[in-house]
Amino acid sequence: SRSGNPTRDLLGDALADLEGGAGGVITATGMAAVTLSLALVRPGELIVAPHDCYGGTWRLLAAYARTGRAEVAFVDLSDRAALERELARDPRLVWIETPSNPLLRVTDIESVAARARVAGALVAVDNTFMTPLWQRPLALGADFVVHSTTKYVNGHSDLVAGAVVARDEALLQDLAWWANCLGVTGGAFDAWLALRGLRTLHVRLRQHEENAAALAAAITGHPAVARVHYPGLAAHPDHALAARQQQGFGAMLSFELAGGLPAVRRFLDGLRFFSLAESLGSVESLVAHPESMTHAAMTPEARAAAGITPGLLRLSVGIEATADLLEDVTAGLDRAAAA
Repeated sequence: SRSGNPTRDLLGDALADLEGGAGGVITATGMAAVTLSLALVRPGELIVAPHDCYGGTWRLLAAYARTGRAEVAFVDLSDRAALERELARDPRLVWIETPSNPLLRVTDIESVAARARVAGALVAVDNTFMTPLWQRPLALGADFVVHSTTKYVNGHSDLVAGAVVARDEALLQDLAWWANCLGVTGGAFDAWLALRGLRTLHVRLRQHEENAAALAAAITGHPAVARVHYPGLAAHPDHALAARQQQGFGAMLSFELAGGLPAVRRFLDGLRFFSLAESLGSVESLVAHPESMTHAAMTPEARAAAGITPGLLRLSVGIEATADLLEDVTAGLDRAAAA
């Protein structure tokens, strides 16, 4: 039911155990988890959020600002001076998404959380890309962690759900009250499916990451590729931070095609193992065009500020045979080079 279900409670407890939290609240979608988090912010209070966050989160936060539900400042969290200016305004909530979607920028959770705590702010971390097996934000100072469990936690593209895991009991009770009040709690069968996914999460992540690392290395230097975004590459600007903060480099990567949108069309036309879709984190490999798909709700100015270009593609690397994925992507890049 909306107010309580034992299967849903099992999933919340399991995620809390993995994240090191006091408990978890299971929601009907990932965006419901984001919405639940924002219930802790009162009208007029400030939310500080990354300028390059997921398009759905950006859209919701922009709507909150536009309708007076909260003040919102979109900031490059790696810019210490810019962050300090906003922290001086006494925000209620600092939102972190790391690695970022879709450019895989890594935010120093421990550093940002420490400064936010001095300012009296709560710190939320969207841990969807990493899962608690690759990153544990609560141990780094976050107050609560948000997941779209639709993605890696479930891993099979057959449910839509989310979760919020709280650091302490008081915050957990606040979140649980709001979840029941708003009616955003998840269904029992969806919780059962996510519990099934958790049983193979460690095995899946190992293959996901192995494939992603192979692809990132293979496409680096290809004449069709202008830039590769993957923290596992030594040349990535946040590689050292990712190596320190994370227990793995993940299975999401993005790259920019030198030929822009025409090259994107050629790359996509003929793929065999990658499906064009907005989701991520499942056993099958997916490709998305952020400008027209996941981040289409952002204004052109916001996309430009975030660095989301017409030639950017995002890969969610699945667990298929590595050789098949390498062949598919390489053939696509060869087509793109001819654009």
